[in-house]
Amino acid sequence: MTADFDLIVIGAGMAGVSAANKCAGAGWNVGIVDPLPYGGTCALRGCDPKKILRRGAEIIDAAHLMGDTGISENGIRIDWAALMRHKRGFTDAVPEGIEQVLAGNTVTMFHTAARFTGPNRVDIGGTEYSADRFLIATGARPKPLNFPGHEHLIDSTDFLNLDTLPARIVFVGGGYISFEFAHIAARAGATCSIIEHGDRPLNGFDPDLVDDLLTSSTEETGISVHTSTTITRINPTSDGFTVTVAQGDRSSTIAADIVVHGAGRTPNVDGLNLAAANVAVSSRGVTVAGHLQSTTNPAVYAAGDVADTAGSPLTPVAVSEGKVAASNMLKGAATIPEYTAVPSTVFTLPELNRVGLLEDEARAQGFDIIIRNTDASRWYSSYRIGAHTARAKIIIDRTTDTILGAHLLGRGYAELTNTFALAIKLRLTTRQLKSAPTSYPSLGSDLSSML
Repeated sequence: MTADFDLIVIGAGMAGVSAANKCAGAGWNVGIVDPLPYGGTCALRGCDPKKILRRGAEIIDAAHLMGDTGISENGIRIDWAALMRHKRGFTDAVPEGIEQVLAGNTVTMFHTAARFTGPNRVDIGGTEYSADRFLIATGARPKPLNFPGHEHLIDSTDFLNLDTLPARIVFVGGGYISFEFAHIAARAGATCSIIEHGDRPLNGFDPDLVDDLLTSSTEETGISVHTSTTITRINPTSDGFTVTVAQGDRSSTIAADIVVHGAGRTPNVDGLNLAAANVAVSSRGVTVAGHLQSTTNPAVYAAGDVADTAGSPLTPVAVSEGKVAASNMLKGAATIPEYTAVPSTVFTLPELNRVGLLEDEARAQGFDIIIRNTDASRWYSSYRIGAHTARAKIIIDRTTDTILGAHLLGRGYAELTNTFALAIKLRLTTRQLKSAPTSYPSLGSDLSSML
């Protein structure tokens, strides 16, 4: 019996769309299904809209930094509703654009949910379809929190659709979402608190940059950062909410107009009925081999945040996995995605960046390392914009003179991080990097001095 499709992609985010277009472009009969607007979290509910809102915060921040140099902050403010309209000017057009490309590749599109009914069959909107291959690319969702009053939380999607910015905001969790949104909201005039249950926020980034610089810079902005603190209850009040927190034996309350869930995400597998397809799943997502094929159902692949892989939950990783999965399905191959030198940025002000190994990781792997720990706060690039926080920690393999890790904190440093990522990927030596000419005076010209 002939299958209805060569491939059905479940999830129309970046991983799913890239795979669908690649396979359809190779002549396969492809279907894609998602109950949400096509585009996924990054383009519609995450990275891209967040960065648009951040532009307003950047302008406020830039004026503040130059406050004693003849630049006046008076009259500069964020009109939140207007800034939100600017964001929608981008996000509103995304689904149609994606669908036009899919249609051009003759991909069949379904705007509803899908659930497996067997190893090679899915129910889509009440109709069963079969396929030779499936790609699960449904991403992640906010992980469940179970303290009393958790139902009053809003998530990142809700925050990015606020027409009016509340005056008092509590963020649950000390990760990307909380820090990035708090830095935006504080510069728009809100009073923000971040509640982190661990002893330090932003695990996975260099602890010296986080503890010594970013946390203090965040608090100087007026954002309260509470570590080793747990939310025990949220109670509604006549004018918002009371958030009860515990720090050791002490309990206190924080008044809030909204409480935002920024405490991590979990693979979005609910409702897929994976058991019916004999697809194994762990707490980290669909269990796959290195080449992204299900370990229990050879007809199924998974990519992006829903897959249990060695990759970080980042959009470039999802896109790469989607393309690799598509290529493996088309060729019957077992290519493993490349996860070396994937940069990651927390878009606070200043922004926090990482690519490659942390210092402890490099030591644990037995490398003989050199650490270039540079305070760049008095460099020309910082002085020019009035900044007082900028630091770089570069980890170098003494034996090969190649870079093992780069950790940067500074305004605009994400672009420098991209250069370090390329250097790690291509195994360029520090000698080669330092000898490369750069545009001057530009931020990029700082790179050689960091080595």
